[in-house]
Amino acid sequence: MLDNQKQEKSVTISDNALRRLKKMTSNGEFFGKKFRVSVAGGGCSGFQYGFCFEETVNDDDHIISKEGVDILIDSVSWDLLVGSEVHFAEELIGSYFTIRNPNAVSTCGCGVSFSVG
Repeated sequence: MLDNQKQEKSVTISDNALRRLKKMTSNGEFFGKKFRVSVAGGGCSGFQYGFCFEETVNDDDHIISKEGVDILIDSVSWDLLVGSEVHFAEELIGSYFTIRNPNAVSTCGCGVSFSVG
């Protein structure tokens, strides 16, 4: 496991995302699980974000821990996410996890895919 505390830059978590993740992992289906954020090729802009809950921590994972919530990001995705913020949006159209990524030079309308320069 890689220690993100030693990194010059990191990935942060918004207060909304932290509140939502604490609620989701404190009981029920996701109790005690970690939240994985990933980036994969595809989507309408080149890359797309992925979110899931799991128990497995891989050797190349960066772990962001805050107030009992653990976020996992693999080392390949980390390079595309450094400087970003994991956020939970609550809007009229629905609620969802999203990434505020300063590395993205363009995003699709739904905010799920992005491209870098």
